Amino acid sequence: MTEFIQTLVLSLLVGGIYALVASGLTLIFGVMRVINIAHGAFLILGAFIAYTWWNQLGLDPLVGVVITTPIVFGLGWLIYRLLVRPIRHAPMSSTVLLTFGLALVTEGVMGVIWGNDSTSINPSYVDQSFHVGGVFLPKAQVYGGALAVVVLVVLWLILTKTWLGRAIRAAAANPASAELVGIKVTSVAAVVFGLGLAAAGAGGAITGVLYPFLPGSHYLWIARLLAIVVLGGLGSIEGAVISAMIFGLAETVTAVYISPAWATAVPYAIVFAVLLIRPQGLLGTRLRDDAVAT
Repeated sequence: MTEFIQTLVLSLLVGGIYALVASGLTLIFGVMRVINIAHGAFLILGAFIAYTWWNQLGLDPLVGVVITTPIVFGLGWLIYRLLVRPIRHAPMSSTVLLTFGLALVTEGVMGVIWGNDSTSINPSYVDQSFHVGGVFLPKAQVYGGALAVVVLVVLWLILTKTWLGRAIRAAAANPASAELVGIKVTSVAAVVFGLGLAAAGAGGAITGVLYPFLPGSHYLWIARLLAIVVLGGLGSIEGAVISAMIFGLAETVTAVYISPAWATAVPYAIVFAVLLIRPQGLLGTRLRDDAVAT
């Protein structure tokens, strides 16, 4: 029973981190109908930025999120203005190709700056654990999961309690009507792209403490994140959170009770099974093809 409780708690902590990063990806799609293949690359970029703060300045990588996140937000805002905006209304295949190319360029830049060797962030608490009864909880996972929840809550408050959040929801629901009431959809889209990448950057700072990484690691992450947002329903942040928890639970339970070799395969099998029954995902909605283009 103790082992099961420990596995469940660790699953929720991992799921919280997945939820943070996936929420940024699904937010971008929900407002802009852009599938950002470069999302995983910016997660790894966030990890490298956090590594630099820790390695050069001795700053805790999780505390450094307050620096990493604004930097990645600014990059996202600039990338949208320079690259994404001109082809936003082009066929979706164009934005997929653009963001895939952006992922490759980002990978190359990271390789030039930080090298292509495996890197890890090892703060003092990385090998320490909390003991609660007979349950052992690694401090890195606890701190990282708690920080992911805090950032998710901040993102939720922005989307639900601020004028910017209302503008984002209006732009996602009906861009033409939003323009009629004075909302500059293009400006909102730039902020959304920045927020989405900022969530990836914050998640990267956290995952950099938990997992080794290198520039090419983004391929593994974008595959996982796309599976999560598709399972939850493209454009649904609530769906992304729920599916991230399912993904984290499936990975951790499989690794503990079956075999670590199956920990990657089982979550994707669950995704396939759900999509056979509900192609639009857990909380997604069916849209006509002509309603998708904005």
